[in-house]
Amino acid sequence: MTQQFDSFLFGGDWNPEQWPEETWEQDVTMLEHAHMNEATINVFSWTLLQPDEHTYDFSKLDAIIALLVKHNFNIVLATATAAVPAWMSRLHPEVLRANIDGVRNTFGGRHNFCPTSDVFRSQAKELTTRIAQRYAGTPGLQAWHVNNEYGNGGGICYCENCAQEFRLWLKKKYGTIEALNQAWCMNFWSHTITAWEDVMPPLGTGDGIGTDKSVISGLLIDYRRFQNEAMLDCFIIERDAIRQNDETTPITTNLMSTFKDLDYFAWGREMDIVSWDNYPGMDTPASFTAMRHDLMRGVGGGKPFMLMEQTPNQQNWFPFCEVKQPGEVRALSWHAVAHGADTVQFFQLRQSIGGCERFHGAIIGHDGTENTRVFKETTRLGEELQQIGTSIMGSAVRSRVAIIFDWESYWSLEACVGPTKGLRYPDEVHRFYKAFHSLGLSVDVIPSTADAQTLAKYAIVAAPTLIMVKPGVAQSLEEYVRKGGRFITGYMSGLHDEHDLIVPGGYPGELRSLTGVWVEEIDAMAPEASIEVRSGESASGETDSTPAIEGQGTIVASIMHLEGAKPLARYGGDGFYAGTTAVSEHDFGKGRAYFVGTALDEGGMKAVAIRAIDGLDLECLDIPEGADVAVRYAEDGSRFVFVTNLESASKRIVVPWLAGEESLVEQGIAAPDYGVEQSDAVIAAREDSARKVKAGDDGTVELSSYGVAVFHLQ
Repeated sequence: MTQQFDSFLFGGDWNPEQWPEETWEQDVTMLEHAHMNEATINVFSWTLLQPDEHTYDFSKLDAIIALLVKHNFNIVLATATAAVPAWMSRLHPEVLRANIDGVRNTFGGRHNFCPTSDVFRSQAKELTTRIAQRYAGTPGLQAWHVNNEYGNGGGICYCENCAQEFRLWLKKKYGTIEALNQAWCMNFWSHTITAWEDVMPPLGTGDGIGTDKSVISGLLIDYRRFQNEAMLDCFIIERDAIRQNDETTPITTNLMSTFKDLDYFAWGREMDIVSWDNYPGMDTPASFTAMRHDLMRGVGGGKPFMLMEQTPNQQNWFPFCEVKQPGEVRALSWHAVAHGADTVQFFQLRQSIGGCERFHGAIIGHDGTENTRVFKETTRLGEELQQIGTSIMGSAVRSRVAIIFDWESYWSLEACVGPTKGLRYPDEVHRFYKAFHSLGLSVDVIPSTADAQTLAKYAIVAAPTLIMVKPGVAQSLEEYVRKGGRFITGYMSGLHDEHDLIVPGGYPGELRSLTGVWVEEIDAMAPEASIEVRSGESASGETDSTPAIEGQGTIVASIMHLEGAKPLARYGGDGFYAGTTAVSEHDFGKGRAYFVGTALDEGGMKAVAIRAIDGLDLECLDIPEGADVAVRYAEDGSRFVFVTNLESASKRIVVPWLAGEESLVEQGIAAPDYGVEQSDAVIAAREDSARKVKAGDDGTVELSSYGVAVFHLQ
């Protein structure tokens, strides 16, 4: 797998237009001292480049680029189209989005444009064309950055122009009113449409129930599809304008992992390289961050991605903004590289003095010095990436396990009015993902429409809460399992077709034959409730190498009958369905299918995963909570092994095939010395952090707080 860039990009968003020009050179010099070699510029500069409808002024951008070229910086050049200028909002108010009640927004915020606005599209295309014509071929230009975080903060548009375009979209898709009525089950509540102009978006004053639910679920799903395509068209318009002037430089836009409103698999097919912004919450598990990295790698077709943004310290939008602990940002950065990042970039390089992001972390803080903990830690990370980053670039992640992530199932599951509002699609995907992550197994995240040939690369494929099964999906899964694959699915899967209608004939619909179960009812539990799940004499099914499947189920419970499957665990308690099957296994051709009837806790899900991999040639590890082990494979046959501790408590991880190996980097960053008397523990931690890790004879890797170990196995 070839690398996209000549060197490992280490930098991030720089907004010099927010500061006097006499400060710019000092910024770049300081960034050089931190071993930074890249700046992402021009993200929010539309008005500076185009102060009115007919005037363009590139003098300030010319000066910024000239300075970066002078210092031999790599450049990621944005198109500046992420926020509508005030003059455009005043002259053409129709460029602004309308909210769910159909009320047009006023100027302000960002990502505030209507994706179907002809004015916005033409103005964005013209500006992008001029930028591309002017700066194509600039020394150091590494990538074009179209717009920014599409959809973030703006939401879906419900304006009349979108309504008109939606009707045309539906007419092209369905052809006739009769076909539309059938697809949406419009005899419900006398919703039958007799003319195309009667179709309305899922407005809050109509069928919308908030932004995520609708009286007519097919209307909501199709409107989400339409809005996704309209927004993607905006990206394609700018991308193509660049391509007419620059045939080779990669083009990207920064994605946001599990962002709900856009189907990123569709977007990934239109991008040269995927980039994304990693902002884990203060309580985000390390495995959830790993899943997001793997999802973004999957969106890019398995190729390395760009870590376009992360914070070097605080994230300003939390209710309270904790500082990152010593070594935490470094650990997060290496964690991204471990899962496929070929860049490490930040938002932001210099901290703003105004606006809502003025307390968001930056490499250069408000004090403007290099004497800060953040700057020193960034410098340490820069030294490491400068030494070994380029050798890692282009190496691939190889996985034998795949998890299906399907945006339309995301929309469909969370659009359900019943049986519960407790289901959050990314959390349920993570529930399955974490079981394999805890076993040290690399996971690819793939779309539900992956064909049987793609599925055949994997020993195990899991499809959590795949509520919508689109045409051909069940057939591909059946072929995969029939030829020897192992498939895991469960609660809330297989219920809907592509129109978001229930599949008649019993749950899990088209997956019923494959799983060998019929789900007759779906019980929903209160937030504090749970149901016991346990293996028993008649439901153990375990071999000597697999543990009993025991734990607590939450949120929902599938009440099911076996149709060829055998029970692996049953529900406990004293309810009417106590003793019935909770987890099943079904031999199907040469393979097996597993059905998990309830949202199992970590122990229960891990036991299911162990059962599923029993007998397969997969080497498992025991990964403690908060740790991560990942491998990237170079073209020369060597491997880079990353062992990361994403928590403040020390970790002990055993990786047998690392026995006796020494890491390429020192393991951690100790707490800074603020001139106070240091305890023996702090002194010991500082000394420990300044050494390289050597794995023990059994492969034991000892990591201190936010410790990192990168090994190169020839």
